[in-house]
Amino acid sequence: MSLTPELRAFIVGVVEERVSELKVTREEFEKLKTAVEKNTEAIEKLSFAVNKLAEAQKKTEERINELAEAQKKTEERINELAEAQKKTEERINELAEAQKKTEERINELAEAQKKTEERINELAEAQKKTEERINELAEAQKKTEENVSALAKRIESLAVEVGKLSEAVGFSLEDLGRELLPSRLREMGIDVMALERRYFVVDGEEVEVNLCGEGVWNGRKVLVVGEVKSRIYSNDVGKFNAQAEKIVRHTGREIFKLMFGFAVHPSAIIEAESQNISLFTAYRPSRV
Repeated sequence: MSLTPELRAFIVGVVEERVSELKVTREEFEKLKTAVEKNTEAIEKLSFAVNKLAEAQKKTEERINELAEAQKKTEERINELAEAQKKTEERINELAEAQKKTEERINELAEAQKKTEERINELAEAQKKTEERINELAEAQKKTEENVSALAKRIESLAVEVGKLSEAVGFSLEDLGRELLPSRLREMGIDVMALERRYFVVDGEEVEVNLCGEGVWNGRKVLVVGEVKSRIYSNDVGKFNAQAEKIVRHTGREIFKLMFGFAVHPSAIIEAESQNISLFTAYRPSRV
């Protein structure tokens, strides 16, 4: 680096002033001048070195700034990594807690499975007992069916015997009615020669009449139609009236309706009056 004219003039002036003050000789001045020139060269070299150092310092400072910036970024990155590490640890803790809960849930499920298996074993045992009970019931049912079958045969046999007895009683009651009713009907003004069992076919259906005969009532021909029952109830009266009405529709004749039996229920009397049916019993001399 060279001295500027101004700097050179300044230095020379200072030197001359110094020389003047000191009243140096010319020889000394020349020596001093030479020394100044040498100092000037040294100063120039020093200035050059200083400039180089300044340039190096500048580059060093720039490098330091770059390193400082890099350090700052490194610290920021480290902070980011530290934050990420913190979050990772938190996540690991969460996963560890979740794993713990999962293991607890697995243990609960294992316990529930154990209880389920125990319950299944209990149900299997109960099912086994149920099947045994069903087999017992099936065996009992089989025996019951056998007993019912035997009882049914017995009832059937008994029904035949009862039917025979009923038929015997019925025919006996019919015979009694044939003997007693003509005279009782004459007391009512109805002349009938004989009463007998007859059958009518009405609309393809056979209608059986226990006591039936031709009669004359107040000069009019009537058909006497009677039913024989050992005990007469209101429902018997209704059934007989339905049968008698079929005969009326079939023959188109006037009929006299009567029922004959050993006993008459009070309800039958009311029903007979509403249906215009005369009731007779074997032990009374006239109608009920």
